[in-house]
Amino acid sequence: MERTLVLLKPDAVDRGLVGEIMHRFERVGLKIVGLKMVQAEQGHAERHYTEDLAVRRGQHVRDMMISMLMEGPVVALCLEGIDSVELVRKMVGGTEPKAAAPGTIRGDYSHMSFKHSDEKKIGIYNLIHASSSAPEAEQEIAVWFKPEEMVDHAPLYTKRTIPE
Repeated sequence: MERTLVLLKPDAVDRGLVGEIMHRFERVGLKIVGLKMVQAEQGHAERHYTEDLAVRRGQHVRDMMISMLMEGPVVALCLEGIDSVELVRKMVGGTEPKAAAPGTIRGDYSHMSFKHSDEKKIGIYNLIHASSSAPEAEQEIAVWFKPEEMVDHAPLYTKRTIPE
């Protein structure tokens, strides 16, 4: 079993999509082992979007992403399942909502383009963050959850016995 982090960003919360998005993850069999709503503060957002992001995509992009993460409440989820990082990334869709495939979360619920965000000099509102690798997931989960906030559980139906 593998764990991954998903953040439902302020634009997802503002649009009332939290339950619908969570339902999609549960429907494919991923188990929620961590869940909370937080208002990310500067330090928290900076720990999530590390300096590595500035190296890869530029400090301006990192600053925008940090600012956007602090615009409103964020719902943090830790999901567990077989190859959960890969599965969640597939379900989320491409980073640019306009180009995300139909049937993915971004493809179904957002439409902004890189061109539009560049022209307006704004960040790209794409609803959701998903860890891109197992090592990244481990680091990101530690940013958003304390070990005691994680709940390791088995669905009730796996605990029941069928009478003979």
